[in-house]
Amino acid sequence: MAELLLDPDIRMWVILPIVLITLMFGLVRHHITILLKNDKAPEMEQLKDTQALLRSKHLRDNAGCIPKESFLMRKHFFNDQEVGYFKTEKRAASNPLSAMGDPNTAFDMMKGTLTNVLPMIAIGGWINWTFSGFITTKVPFPLTLRFKGMLQRGIELRTLSASWVSSVSWYFLNVFGLRSIYSLILGADNAADQTRQMAQQMAMQGGGAMAGKQNMGQLFKSEWEALQVVQHTDSLARIEDELISQSFLSGVPFTDPKLKKVF
Repeated sequence: MAELLLDPDIRMWVILPIVLITLMFGLVRHHITILLKNDKAPEMEQLKDTQALLRSKHLRDNAGCIPKESFLMRKHFFNDQEVGYFKTEKRAASNPLSAMGDPNTAFDMMKGTLTNVLPMIAIGGWINWTFSGFITTKVPFPLTLRFKGMLQRGIELRTLSASWVSSVSWYFLNVFGLRSIYSLILGADNAADQTRQMAQQMAMQGGGAMAGKQNMGQLFKSEWEALQVVQHTDSLARIEDELISQSFLSGVPFTDPKLKKVF
């Protein structure tokens, strides 16, 4: 198969413009998303329940790092049958279908469509119309014919090697490949990453927005059961003797900088 020799002007008038258009469009979308973002203040009850679950988990993970009396006091606060937090705080189960009638949810889905799906279709269509028929670059490794439909959109040549990339496919490669540049310019938590925004939009449309609030009653029950079986084991028992023995075994004496003594 004969090799192609590309015009050097393609780099200046096709490749770089598509990269700059995709990059600038991502930056503009990031700032528009921030302007349209509706930050909802968390409810006090939900925040209180979340912090209680987090404290209980930390108690289970670090039970051996506190005295036994302190552990039993905290465990009594959470798990006591009469006054324990997980027993006295009753939370009604949320209705998963309640989000369907929430106008804020529909408005958030509409904003996601306006800032992600529609602009991507418009920019892709404009690039397909403006740069149609151009071959931009070639991947440095051979590919099978199955990749022709992905890398050579807009070019129907059976004899062309599958390693060549068309202008339209170059645009979509930039959409997925500029995430590191967005993270470098805007930070890790940015709204310019179109693939992540589309995944979130699909999750909302697929039922993620209708999931409603978490069932705190079920979470309280699971956490109560997990904390109930935890037994206190002092991880710091005889820690001084272990440090002294390790220092003598290693040949380096243990020095207390406060007492200025060498053991």
